[in-house]
Amino acid sequence: MSDATGTPPGTETYDFVVAANRLPVDRREGPDGVPTWQRSPGGLVTAMDSVMRGRGGAWVGWAGDAGDAPEPFEDSGMFLVPVALTAEDIADYYEGLSNDTLWPVYHDVIVPATFHRRWWAAYRRVNGKFAEQVARVAAPGATVWVHDYQLQLVPAMLRKLRPDVRIGWFNHIPFPPVELFAQLPWRRDIIDGLLGADFLGFQKPSDAGNFRRACRQLAGLPTRRDTVTTTDADGSSRVVRAAGLPISIDFGHLDTLARSPEVVARATEIRASLGNPDILMLGVDRLDYTKGIRHRLKAYQELLSDGEVSPPEVCLVQIAVPSRERVDAYRDLRGQVELTVGQINGDYSHIGETAVEYLHQSFDQAEMAAMYLASDIMLVTPLRDGMNLVAKEYVACHHDESGALVLSEFAGAAEELGRSYLCNPHDIQGLKNTILRAAHASPAEKRRRMRSLRKKIRENDVQQWAARFLDALKYAPARPPYAAPRG
Repeated sequence: MSDATGTPPGTETYDFVVAANRLPVDRREGPDGVPTWQRSPGGLVTAMDSVMRGRGGAWVGWAGDAGDAPEPFEDSGMFLVPVALTAEDIADYYEGLSNDTLWPVYHDVIVPATFHRRWWAAYRRVNGKFAEQVARVAAPGATVWVHDYQLQLVPAMLRKLRPDVRIGWFNHIPFPPVELFAQLPWRRDIIDGLLGADFLGFQKPSDAGNFRRACRQLAGLPTRRDTVTTTDADGSSRVVRAAGLPISIDFGHLDTLARSPEVVARATEIRASLGNPDILMLGVDRLDYTKGIRHRLKAYQELLSDGEVSPPEVCLVQIAVPSRERVDAYRDLRGQVELTVGQINGDYSHIGETAVEYLHQSFDQAEMAAMYLASDIMLVTPLRDGMNLVAKEYVACHHDESGALVLSEFAGAAEELGRSYLCNPHDIQGLKNTILRAAHASPAEKRRRMRSLRKKIRENDVQQWAARFLDALKYAPARPPYAAPRG
């Protein structure tokens, strides 16, 4: 039996609830065989960690394994509520519909999308599981913040279960132009699912515009400025606001971490282990076809062939974090990247002088801060990216105002970080020229650019982003009557 909110008696409820595909922790086997929980390395977790710690809410998400979900538990001041997924759910909802259908469509169909009705049925089923779990732990009138493309049906499902709660949704990846979104057989279901929210946040105003155009052209719904008018199941009219609100990072934490003696010493050690090159270039990406890793390696290979750069004076460190390795496109990409790295090293490395240091693994935040601080040029060259927080992390770690950021025009971060060295990664010659510009820039020019980038991120850190989102959700469909405070 449950009360009027759908919450079983005795269930602990929270005024602030986050729902995301994954919990912010991964289960690991401890030395004594007892499972332990470790913080996940993902971008969403990194961004939301400090936001959640200050609010003491609940986080609903999948624990990462098939089968029964663990009992809810507390971790670092957060109440974590696992959602159970079967092996079939994982194969069809996550690996299938989310990553082999939605992800390609939302990223310019860089690889073809696959459409299966079975996958869609699983997507609906799992979104229903999330909505039910959120409904159980949300207090009366709670604020619920749903995240990302895996949970696009949750807002409407939750509204039906709990019309008393305030629902926001944020998309961490691009939202595609209507011509691409129209390919989805379930496009109207997704539009209706999202319009269950009170406020929809997107990385860029153009992404929000794409969504509103989809509502207008594919669902026949009226739009005005940044709002869409929809009709709820009871026949009542409701206005939803959809706007751009770029995510950011915890600038203060990273800046402090990068200044610590341990990280500074580790950065020096990293450079020494690579032979103290004149120019150390760094790429840090999930191993994903959207990240432009192959284009970056091609440009670097040609620079080596042209004699513009050569080891030991120049070295590239490429970190490729394992990702979705059961999906065919990702397995193929890994083979292509590792083949290219082998070719480059076979042709241009010498004993003790490696052209590319390739690392197919993830690292903790302190080690990443040291790598950022150690590198002279950061290569962030996605073919399409909602934001790319790596670019912002690199800037936050360069407290000495050194370093140069080579950034793709197709990353959401490019709209904010215009003082970086912008490039079109599809233009290999242009990418080569941009890398050389960054390499040959004077220290004074690099300082001017880095100082400007750091100011931008300092003023628009993750806490400011969260405050603006929650203000927008509180007042939606109207705009907040005041701007969120800065600094």
